[in-house]
Amino acid sequence: MNLYQSALFPFLQRFDAEQAHNLTLSLLQLAQGTAVGRWLLRSIAGDVPRQEVRLFGLTFPNILGVAAGFDKEAAVANGLALLGFGHVEVGTVTPWPQAGNPRPRIFRLPGDRAVINRMGFPNEGMVRAAVRMRKMDRLQPFVLGVSLGKQKETPLAQAADDYVAVMRAVYPYADYLAVNISSPNTPGLRELQGSRYLEELLDRLLEENHNEALRHQLRPRPLLLKIAPDLTWTELDEILAAAIENGVSGMIATNTTTARGGLRSTGAIKEESGGLSGAPLAARSNEVIRYIHRHTEGKLPIIGVGGVLDARDAQAKLDAGASLIQVYTGFVYQGPGMAGRLLRELKNLRSAHD
Repeated sequence: MNLYQSALFPFLQRFDAEQAHNLTLSLLQLAQGTAVGRWLLRSIAGDVPRQEVRLFGLTFPNILGVAAGFDKEAAVANGLALLGFGHVEVGTVTPWPQAGNPRPRIFRLPGDRAVINRMGFPNEGMVRAAVRMRKMDRLQPFVLGVSLGKQKETPLAQAADDYVAVMRAVYPYADYLAVNISSPNTPGLRELQGSRYLEELLDRLLEENHNEALRHQLRPRPLLLKIAPDLTWTELDEILAAAIENGVSGMIATNTTTARGGLRSTGAIKEESGGLSGAPLAARSNEVIRYIHRHTEGKLPIIGVGGVLDARDAQAKLDAGASLIQVYTGFVYQGPGMAGRLLRELKNLRSAHD
């Protein structure tokens, strides 16, 4: 058990989960803005093995990234990179500012090393996000992804307009774009995973990707699709067929789950509505990754996310077929030294098997 787990996390648990998260963001933002703070973040990371991964035409410094939802406003990507993460996916960004769902909306389940959230895409909108990304002076190499979402009030029939609008706003600054159609906290959003809406959405986005690349004289941005873990295999087959047909670059598997099976935690918290993330999601996430990898014969590269808390969890996702890994809840429980520690342990784990 490290210092964070033995002392700092118990202290943070005294705060409401969202207050603790906002405090963490404030400290990261402060640290990344000063020379002393940047030195401290690098010191916390320690020796970070640089094992480059070439994927989607991009060079990732290492396999480990931060999932969307942690840095909703693109405010601390530099700080996260200084802690050792090779990529940071910011957002989810919507066209206009929105407050999200009423508080409280994040709930810790420490006995399960899990979190339930029903945030509902709170963010300051695409204009503010684009300004932050434009001003972002990357302090060291990392890949910046942007998660695209729709406004809560936008009807599904018009959802494609929202995704296209956000794409246009952030296009010059994003290294890749993630289409979030799988959050359980925006009413009706997961219906976009059905073939009726998905075909139209992907067709619009692929066309806009081509147009924006020409307009900005840039290469087309890799377009990734983030899916839920709660799909049936038939539903997933339809999504994969649409993704391949429409030239999607890869998949992010998986978002949070609405299932609650097998939780150790007792009491009312585990019954809170929202998406469950963390250790209980690992097995299902790996199952979905394995299915995608096998049924597409590796044609769709996968970013694996869900239940990664240590190097063995990360290796399990790589073994299932993922090329890159993302964390969020694991970062909450493992603390700021997680990236460097996990990447060192993973290097040792691989060396032991060689």
